[in-house]
Amino acid sequence: MASAALELLGLILCVCGTLLEMVACGLPTWKVTAFIEANIVVAQTIWDGLWMSCAVQSTGQMQCKVHDSMLALSHDLQAARALTVISSVLSVLALMVVIAGAQCTNCIKEDNVKARVVNVGGVIYILSAIFVLVPLCWMANNIISDFYNPQVLPAQKREIGAALYIGWAASALLLLGGSILCCSCPASGSSGYSVKYAPTKRATSNGEYDKRNYV
Repeated sequence: MASAALELLGLILCVCGTLLEMVACGLPTWKVTAFIEANIVVAQTIWDGLWMSCAVQSTGQMQCKVHDSMLALSHDLQAARALTVISSVLSVLALMVVIAGAQCTNCIKEDNVKARVVNVGGVIYILSAIFVLVPLCWMANNIISDFYNPQVLPAQKREIGAALYIGWAASALLLLGGSILCCSCPASGSSGYSVKYAPTKRATSNGEYDKRNYV
């Protein structure tokens, strides 16, 4: 019963992490910059995401433009695109694997095999967290390096956006949930072998047969 509760907890954490990961992948707020020119009316905020860039005016108007070419993007954005998509696919695959081996399903009959399948799903979730964690840290490192680089113009400097924080939360949930799933063990039960002997007849000293059942 406790093992099933741990599996359910790990699965819930991983599903929440997967949803947050997909939200972070779609948000355009990976890199955020705010600059004000001579006239405060033209103040605007620039958002740079994996798939589009948006300009938000101080009046509330927002204009977004999808990236024309992936090859024209910086190396960190290209890597982030590929790794986040791979991570999302791995998360969906891990979900199917865990559901197939969960104790509340009947896809697999043997308890030992079901536990091993859940462990494999937990490992896939951990790999998914690593795949999404690498571009997040890479992106944050580039943002911080450019921010403190005096050769970068102030208008070109960026700050860490909300998508990165959501991605870090997603990776933490995936790591925690995957670790819990890796600790899943088969349900407790009699695993020994019971040897049963058929009734036998043994001759006694007086010539009679003694019937005994050995279990």
